[in-house]
Formats: sequence, C-alpha cells, structure tokens
Amino acid sequence: MARARLRSRREVAERCRSLSGLVGSALARTAAGDLDPVAVDELWQGEGLGVLLWACSLAELPPYDRPFDHAALVRTELGEVRLRPVDEVAAALETARLWLWRARTTGLQTGADVELPPPWESFDQLVAATAMRGHERGLLPRPLRGDFPAFGTIYRSLDEDQQAEAFAIAWERYRGFEWLLGLGRTWDDVPTDT
Repeated sequence: MARARLRSRREVAERCRSLSGLVGSALARTAAGDLDPVAVDELWQGEGLGVLLWACSLAELPPYDRPFDHAALVRTELGEVRLRPVDEVAAALETARLWLWRARTTGLQTGADVELPPPWESFDQLVAATAMRGHERGLLPRPLRGDFPAFGTIYRSLDEDQQAEAFAIAWERYRGFEWLLGLGRTWDDVPTDT
C-alpha cells in the first residue's frame, strides 16, 4: 500500500478560508430563521472545516456525538499553516471511517434482509467485534454493552434525530479527512464509501 500524502498547506489554507465563508454565511442565515436545506447542508460543512483546523492544530476534535462549535471555527485565525503528521491524520481518518460505518450499519439493520459475511450471525455480533477492535487499536472509546457509546447511551438505542446527527458528523468529518489525504480532485467529489 502506498504511503498517504497530505494536501499542501496552501490547499488546506484555501479550503479553510472557503469553508469558513460558507459556514459563516450559513450560520447567519440559519440564525435569522432560514432553515432551507441548502443552508443546513452548508452549516454541516463546519464539521469539515473543523477537521481541517484540527489538522492545522487550531481546533480540538470533539467526540463523534458532539459537533464542532461552528461559530468558534469561523472566528479562528489561520496564520501560518502547519499540518499534523500524516500518520496522525490517517489514524483520525480510520476513526471517522468506523463512525461512518456504524451510522450506515444502523440504516442497514432497519432495511431489507442483508446477508452478513461469515462468521457473523447478527449485526449485534459484527458491531460488538468492530467496536472492540477499534478500541483495542486506540481508534474508538471503550465499547458500551457491545456497541459504540454515543449521546450517553449505546448507538443502537439512539433515536432518529440522534442517528441523523451522528451520521452527519461522521460523514462530514470522513469527507474532510479523505480530502486531506488527497482523495478526490475537488472537495465536492471526495469518495465517502466505507
């Protein structure tokens, strides 16, 4: 497998500025009562901005059941961009991949019959094994009753709003990490398959 490379500091700084403007505008519109889906989608891109600012050591990465403070991100001064080591970013990508996988697994469980690969006989077994392996690798918090802990409970107990929020956080962060590591020609065509 080829060693991953980060995008250039210049590209990251340009993307941060672009996202900051987009998210700042969306914050103003939603604060004024505009709940147009476009404004809401633009607001969620604050998670990608947070990932990029984290990669520049200008923000802390919150747990995957808590979004970044988008207003604080927009106020962040870039200065000279210094990126974290590629291995640290790659590990953060793996964490995001696991959270996005868990969000998508929830959707599969409620859908039509899905054939699980051997040796798994249930989604609960597969999730428990994944949660434990992710924790052992230092990528996930300690599993709670065989599942990812989120919103003070276990992931499989989340209500629809919590599931939607957890999915949006994981998807936007995953896209940010994938872009940082050079996938996709542009921000909008980054692959987000897990």
